[in-house]
Amino acid sequence: MHKEIEYIISKSPVQYEIAVNFMERRVDLINNDDACELIWFLEHPHVYTAGSSAKDNELLNKGQVPVYKTLRGGRYTYHGPGQRIIYIMLNLNRFEKDIRSFIKKLEEVLIGSFSHFNMDVYPHRERIGLWVNNEGEEEKIGAIGLKIKKWISLHGIAINIDPDLSYFDGIIPCGLPNHNVTSIRKMTGKVTMDQFDRELIKNFSSKIGIMKQLEYIDLYGVK
Repeated sequence: MHKEIEYIISKSPVQYEIAVNFMERRVDLINNDDACELIWFLEHPHVYTAGSSAKDNELLNKGQVPVYKTLRGGRYTYHGPGQRIIYIMLNLNRFEKDIRSFIKKLEEVLIGSFSHFNMDVYPHRERIGLWVNNEGEEEKIGAIGLKIKKWISLHGIAINIDPDLSYFDGIIPCGLPNHNVTSIRKMTGKVTMDQFDRELIKNFSSKIGIMKQLEYIDLYGVK
């Protein structure tokens, strides 16, 4: 029987490197059965991250913001204020160690959350992530980039609630030069991060497992 999943919502932006180091430690604890699985809601300060498939020519504006090379899947993306990051540290035994099934379940959670706000968002098999049709043009509104360690997931999801979209001009987002990036604010003119969080938490709990909120995580030690 699976343990309860914990979740936390960080109120202040978390430096990318600190978050990565925390995730690595937490996964080791989960693997040793010394900690519960965790879903972490946060924001990052401005940063470009390069996934394992990123190419140097996809970074168009060097020096604009810090660049961090990471071992998650995918290519270049941007993180910054107004973008909801959801880091997912789950044991894939929940999904019979089927990575495709795991990703499909995450997509169901996200699509259901968007639909609550009357947004028709869908995945695209050839272009990983979440997409929306904007007057006939497909635009990306969310990215999924995962790493699996000891059958436990790290990294996760980025949803554009209301970030400064101009930062995406400094890269070729996810290696797709012919597709724009959009946000919930641009598409609907409303929906706060808190509102979206509540819907995500409800859908995670109903589709993946009951979640219990933590009030605090020690990023410099181990919780």
